[in-house]
Amino acid sequence: MATLLRKFGLITRLQQAPESGSPKGSRKALRAGGSNASSSSNNNNNGGSGGSSSSNNNNGGAAGGRAAHNEADVRNNIASDAKQQQKQQKHSGHVRARRLMKELQDLRRTSERFLSVDLVEDNLFEWNVRLFQIDRESPLWQDMRDSGHDSILLNLSFPENFPFSPPFMRVLSPRIDNGFVLDGGAICMELLTPRGWSSAYTVEAVVRQFAASVVKGQGRISRKKKAFTRKEAEATFRSLVKTHEKYGWVTPPTSDG
Repeated sequence: MATLLRKFGLITRLQQAPESGSPKGSRKALRAGGSNASSSSNNNNNGGSGGSSSSNNNNGGAAGGRAAHNEADVRNNIASDAKQQQKQQKHSGHVRARRLMKELQDLRRTSERFLSVDLVEDNLFEWNVRLFQIDRESPLWQDMRDSGHDSILLNLSFPENFPFSPPFMRVLSPRIDNGFVLDGGAICMELLTPRGWSSAYTVEAVVRQFAASVVKGQGRISRKKKAFTRKEAEATFRSLVKTHEKYGWVTPPTSDG
């Protein structure tokens, strides 16, 4: 009987059927399935991690793009500011040149021998001005006659934003003591400072004011032979401006004019 069963393969099928249906076989199948499921879950998790990495890369790219865009904006703003500044400087240069040309022509047309103007090395923005009229009853005028000086030589330098800022004016010769003339030939007058200046002031008005101040301040020609220097005058004037900005300007009594 067994021989017949083996002959037709029935024993083999009977042995295999209980094994596949037995509890032990079922546990093996469950373990295998669970392992496969875990592997699948890990793969999914790994896939999710890859998505996160991709998201981080995208965020990094966006941040880099924003940084590059901001840097480009900064460069554009700097370039725009530079162009605007160049335009303003060019406009200021035109205003300064027109104003000085007009004043120079007006001064040379006048018949009154109050002052004369010479350009320093043909530079429109730096003038040497000779002041001829000093109060003839003043000690300064007597000093000038005795020393053979017929005029006071002044130097005026006009800044880029003239007439909205004052010129720098100093005495070149003769060397004067007192009379609001300081070291280096710097001149102590409020209207020559940024606070006291007005764009309505002309060169002639400034020089006339100096002519009055140097006499009122009892200026005298110095016996010292050392000449005034521009460097010393500029340093003295800067110190003067700081002092008056801190303490103000003393207003003279009405009786003094």
